[in-house]
Amino acid sequence: MTHTTAATPATGSAITSPDNSADNRADNRARRVTTVIIGAGQAGLATAYLLGRAGHDCVVLERHRRVGDQWRHRYDSLLLNTPARYSSLPGRRFPGPRGAFPTASQLADYHEEYAGHFRIPVEGGVRVTAVEQCPDGTWRVTTDHGTYAAENVVVATGGETHPKVPDVQRLLDPGIRQIHSGEYHNPDQLLPGPVLVVGLGQSGADIALELAESGRDVHVSGRVRQEVPVDIDGVKMKIAIRVLWFVWNHVLTERTKAGRKVKARIRGGTMSAPLIRVKGRHLDAAGVHRTDARTTGAVDGMPQLDDGTVLDVSNVVWCTGFRQDFSFIHPSPVGDDGWPRDEGGVVPNLPGLYFMGLLFQRGFYSMLVGGAGRDAEHVAGHILARSRIAA
Repeated sequence: MTHTTAATPATGSAITSPDNSADNRADNRARRVTTVIIGAGQAGLATAYLLGRAGHDCVVLERHRRVGDQWRHRYDSLLLNTPARYSSLPGRRFPGPRGAFPTASQLADYHEEYAGHFRIPVEGGVRVTAVEQCPDGTWRVTTDHGTYAAENVVVATGGETHPKVPDVQRLLDPGIRQIHSGEYHNPDQLLPGPVLVVGLGQSGADIALELAESGRDVHVSGRVRQEVPVDIDGVKMKIAIRVLWFVWNHVLTERTKAGRKVKARIRGGTMSAPLIRVKGRHLDAAGVHRTDARTTGAVDGMPQLDDGTVLDVSNVVWCTGFRQDFSFIHPSPVGDDGWPRDEGGVVPNLPGLYFMGLLFQRGFYSMLVGGAGRDAEHVAGHILARSRIAA
């Protein structure tokens, strides 16, 4: 097992049981830790920091080998839409100019340095395959590197981690290179020739502009729903971001009617973030061919729009978002809407199970790097209180 940062040693203790069932034999070999955190992104690291500061025993399991790799694997030109002053985790300020917009690489390095500085016990290259509640109320975490027995489990994998691609992908000619935005890094990954970008959210806009500026003939299928009306690098935006930060933290939260309405729309997929950095006019100026029509079919292997247009392209970049999958947790914490039945990350009917990094977990701020600390305080507080009661 690869340790990406200094890690506390295993306690050496094991859960014992008087019978000889297969499950109990597995538990006898399990490493025992008070709290297992799954995911070493900003949500998991912030929670681990707060627990560690209180002397609480925890371990963070990360499927990537290095802390921050989930950001290093994003497209090379990615910039955050919030400046450095709003991108810090608890206890350590994001380095560099406060008004600069961090790159994905800088954010990855900050997370790695953060984990090392606070000696957060991250174990990298570990893939969790199951989280199961035991008869005694504790939790068994099964990984490809062994089993953990824990009083608490924090699922900090985020709300949407699995690429979502429409079924029409299967109808396209095999000679067309198809790639999801989660796998896109730069224009060199694509074949020569025209490109269709499907989806006009922030990633779609960024990638379409980058491809056009690299000399590609670019078509975009998707409607611009909203745009922030000021330039992200302008003086007006510096003022606006302060106002927006207040709104995201104190107005659009679960405590307000407006916040609950926005949460329902975000989780229901009927509301997406507005274009902030790259807007429609930037794409138009770069010569991108934009259409509101959706990509819904294929003719002779070429993508067809719902207005009947058939596009002869060599590449398709699917900027169609991600989906959540919590099927590895038993019993299931998921409600009819596909989201955990949580209260701000706490699952009342499954004591000891928590979530971090969900879309609009407690407020709009939950979806921003700098908002992780606030949600982490809430979840870590519950865990510490539960531990005191148990003691």
